[in-house]
Amino acid sequence: MKTDKVRSLLSLAAKAGRLKSGEFSSEKAIKEGMASLVLVAEDASENTKKHFSDLCAYRNIPYQVYGNSAEIGRAIGKGFRMTIAVCDSGFASSIMKQFAMEG
Repeated sequence: MKTDKVRSLLSLAAKAGRLKSGEFSSEKAIKEGMASLVLVAEDASENTKKHFSDLCAYRNIPYQVYGNSAEIGRAIGKGFRMTIAVCDSGFASSIMKQFAMEG
C-alpha cells in the first residue's frame, strides 16, 4: 500500500513540475538548494548511492533508497530513472510520512 501512495505522490509531483529526474538534474537541484527530498533506486550502483547519500548529508536533505529504476520511471511517466529530486517541501513531507508509516 505504501508503495502505491509513494508512486501516486511522485506522479502528482511530476505533473506539477516539482521533480528533477536523472542523475545530472537531481545533482544540480541538490547543489542549487532546490531539492527537499532525494530518492535513489535500489538497483543504482553503490557508487551512485554513496554519491547522493554524501551530497544529501552535506546539505541536510532527506535521502531514501526506493524501488527500482523502472518503477520510478513509470511513476513519473518517463523511462528508467535512477534518481529523483523532489523540489517541493509539501510533496517531500508527504512522501517521507509514507516511508515513516512503513517502519
